[in-house]
Amino acid sequence: MSSSRHTEATRVLALAPNWLGDAAMCTPALRALHLRHSGARLTVAGRAGVCALLQDLPWIDGLVSIPAQPSVAQMTRLAKELRPHGRDLVAVFPHSFRAALLARLIGGRRRIGYARNGRAWLLTDTLAPHREQGRITPVYMSREYLDLVALVGCEDDGAGLELGVSEAAIGETASRLAGSGPLIGIAPGAAFGPSKRWMPEAFAETANLIAAACNARFLLLTGPGEEDIRDTIRRHAAVNFLTLPPVDDGIAVLKAALSQVDLLICNDSGPRHIAVAFKRPIVCIMGPTSPRYSEGPYEIGQVLRQPLECSPCQKPVCPLEHHRCMHDITPEQAAQTALAYLAESAQASAAHNAR
Repeated sequence: MSSSRHTEATRVLALAPNWLGDAAMCTPALRALHLRHSGARLTVAGRAGVCALLQDLPWIDGLVSIPAQPSVAQMTRLAKELRPHGRDLVAVFPHSFRAALLARLIGGRRRIGYARNGRAWLLTDTLAPHREQGRITPVYMSREYLDLVALVGCEDDGAGLELGVSEAAIGETASRLAGSGPLIGIAPGAAFGPSKRWMPEAFAETANLIAAACNARFLLLTGPGEEDIRDTIRRHAAVNFLTLPPVDDGIAVLKAALSQVDLLICNDSGPRHIAVAFKRPIVCIMGPTSPRYSEGPYEIGQVLRQPLECSPCQKPVCPLEHHRCMHDITPEQAAQTALAYLAESAQASAAHNAR
């Protein structure tokens, strides 16, 4: 494509990824859109949770909440609402046919997206998905999104994932998280399905082992629908967990909390990538999903994964019913990895203070 097509836009609309983790990994591409079209108004449309996640980024000018799977009638109404925002350019980050159809109904002068799911005819500029030996293969999602916006002349600034957090949300969490000793977040959920969730008892035992080795504080991060996981961890843990205030905007408080933890222990889920955006170290328990989707150059920490013949299967429920990819990772491994990072951080802090 010739550079002559990279004209300046004044109205840019991005249809955001559906999942929190993917949305966080999309922020380098969204920022690249802003930098390339610095005089444009950048609007992002996505699920309510994604909009809450992207709230407080200073270079996003507007956020529009849209249904996860709008009907044709809903898309017609949405297209009318979004048309002024995407007059010059619509960037379609989801892979679904429905997202490309919405872009076509919006009618932006340029509509960019991946040529997948029979939707290329709905877009003006398409990019073929990454392939190896003729088969679509995963790449780090931030890289995939950046490659897409390169179609319209955007460049990666190398700054990595970025999220904002309001002073109000920080204030909501500050008093509850105050105390001495490192603050360790534990995020045991995963919306994809049970195959991505390490056992609650294992998270509890990891906390017990860390508490026996250092004076740490623990923050249990669970969301709606994860009450059973939360209660199981509390029953099996010998530590007291800090709690977050019950507020309407749970995503804002989650961001505030993750921006303050010294370490996050989690599954391969949204909180992992939120922590990466705030430059927080992580210990990630990964089972059935390919690490190629989520392992990038911006992450501080370590992924614990068993390289089994059946993994990655990308299934929400273990098809073999043994779930070894998760069961073979022990609390001792997770605790030792976490303690090593806490010790490294303490040494770095002591060296900095001694200067």
